[in-house]
Amino acid sequence: MTTKEHEVILAIVDSGFAEDVMEVARENGARGGTILSARGVAGEEAAAFFGITLHAEKEILMMVVEKAVRNDILNAIYKQMGMGKKAHGIAFSLPVSDVAGLVKEPEPAEG
Repeated sequence: MTTKEHEVILAIVDSGFAEDVMEVARENGARGGTILSARGVAGEEAAAFFGITLHAEKEILMMVVEKAVRNDILNAIYKQMGMGKKAHGIAFSLPVSDVAGLVKEPEPAEG
């Protein structure tokens, strides 16, 4: 299926916070995601620049979302899980050119 209706959101947070990010994303239109374990490699200069403490263990939450809800999800993640919060999160989106395996929600029956 070729589509320009979807984007992938990647949220990188300290370990243990990906489920919280998923909850925020669901409240704003996401239907699900995939959590990957990761390890951060930013140096002390980056930590000083952003004014944060670095935690090496990270989680990456990947979500394919409809473009119509992308900004709502990104804004909610920023407000609730951003760099200034306990999760020390960063989130961004990338365009998706092809999607396979997504099932559209059925349209409500008229009647």
